[in-house]
Amino acid sequence: MEAMDPRYHDPLLGVVFDLDGTLVLSPHPFDRMRREVIRIAERHGVAPGHLSITQTIPALMDAAVHELERNGAPAGNRYRFEAEATRRIDEIELESLPGTVVRPGAVELLGALEERSYRVGVLTRSCATFAHEALKKTGLTRFVHTLRTRSESGPAKPDPEALLLTLKAMDVPPNRAVYVGDHLLDAECAMRARVRFFALLPPHPNALGTDVDRFKAAGAAAIAPSLADLGRQLGFARLPAL
Repeated sequence: MEAMDPRYHDPLLGVVFDLDGTLVLSPHPFDRMRREVIRIAERHGVAPGHLSITQTIPALMDAAVHELERNGAPAGNRYRFEAEATRRIDEIELESLPGTVVRPGAVELLGALEERSYRVGVLTRSCATFAHEALKKTGLTRFVHTLRTRSESGPAKPDPEALLLTLKAMDVPPNRAVYVGDHLLDAECAMRARVRFFALLPPHPNALGTDVDRFKAAGAAAIAPSLADLGRQLGFARLPAL
């Protein structure tokens, strides 16, 4: 594919990455996760048929909470739904750890960033246990200075505040950072935070996958088919093609 040519207005100081699909590849059963969220939501009072398996997990969680609020459900009921659904998603996610592998080019790219003294962060919707163990298993922990997961207190991706908090912990101004991800949720988060977004195409198509046109429409400053191509777009021409 023809790469988009990124335009820089300020020198980059830091790069924040999504985790699953971007730096690591794992066999997450997202359809199963969504079915579980819907099942738990309906057990807590959401009307059957109001939630769709085609929605993302953040959208399902938000829609369920909003319906419970509209129906006047006690706050405790809403909190129990969120806690139970989150616990079940975490359980299913952790089952994916044994099959999690590094995405080709990740070690080389993060090593090149380290050599050039870039600050590297990870912002993910994975739970903290999965994120830490996946980074450890794939040998990427040593490159990551800041990690923010959905387990942290406060907002989670795609809320732009989650990205801004990550950058604050890295001591990197938003106008001197780039966020790299493989999903439209990543693009949404970056655009709302006013942070440049570099899209990384998924290595394999999936039901909620994205393509070049959709990333362009979402405001991506650059689109790369691989981490090696992303490295070249960041100016690391010596990285080999994979």
